[in-house]
Amino acid sequence: MTPPGKITFKKPPCSFSDQVQILQSHGLSIPDPIKAEFYLSQLNYYRLAAYCLPFEQDHATHQVIPGTSFDDVLNLYVFDRELRLLLMDAIERVEVSLRTQMAYHLSHRHSRAHPHLVPAIFQNTARYQAGLTNLQKEVNKSNEDFIRHLTTKYQEALPPIWAVVELMTIGQLSKWFSNIKARQDRRAISQVYGIDEKVMTSFCEHLSLVRNMAAHHARLWNRDITKQMRLPTHGHVDLLNSIWVLPSNDRRLRKLYNTLTMTLYLMNVIAPGHQWKTRLKNLITTHAIDTAKMGFPPDWETRPLWG
Repeated sequence: MTPPGKITFKKPPCSFSDQVQILQSHGLSIPDPIKAEFYLSQLNYYRLAAYCLPFEQDHATHQVIPGTSFDDVLNLYVFDRELRLLLMDAIERVEVSLRTQMAYHLSHRHSRAHPHLVPAIFQNTARYQAGLTNLQKEVNKSNEDFIRHLTTKYQEALPPIWAVVELMTIGQLSKWFSNIKARQDRRAISQVYGIDEKVMTSFCEHLSLVRNMAAHHARLWNRDITKQMRLPTHGHVDLLNSIWVLPSNDRRLRKLYNTLTMTLYLMNVIAPGHQWKTRLKNLITTHAIDTAKMGFPPDWETRPLWG
């Protein structure tokens, strides 16, 4: 029985050559149908079709702006793929650095190797227990030699914090970090990066979402990211003058610009001499990307961190 207000899906599956013809019927110029058919056989029509959206002049009929070619769409797809890889590279460095700092400061400030086994150090009991359960699962399924050695030799329920952080994802790190009870502890970690602890907590949560999108190959370049991060109001002057501050209801705040700017700032802190900024700017130039679609301000290249 069909649910009220819904209809039965009746569209049949299409061959790759049929998919090429559909794109052509939308006004897309495809001078090499065999090439287009090959890419559709590798990328999936629905995945590639999402990159047609910026070129549409009529969404209802999916008709594109005259002169739009298959290569224009493919160019956006390739850019987005390389953007995800570049962002994942930076997120990995942030993640590894945060693991190190959280393990170092919690163990030294509480003078113990296992601060993660002390519930009093954390504020929300339910979140703490959930984190502990997840961490135990990660330890149980780990094939890392150092984890097997520590769990076999020592009696504690879990290995020391400098070992278990190596099993934490950025999402798990974010939850553990935000659940630390003492503001002084969170501040000690955040000050390494010259960022307020509330901003750091918010950015880690935001970055976890972005990382999951990138890891699952989701489109990033013009995506609205629902979980916005808290913007810094004090700290390094170059960061403050590079972040784009807009009214809270401005949709551009959901785009990638501030995410990339905060990531670049952290890269400057944890990886001096990196080429990440240059690689990103070259990527944008090579693919002739309209940065406004990514929430970039018109003067972004003259702002301190990007200049």
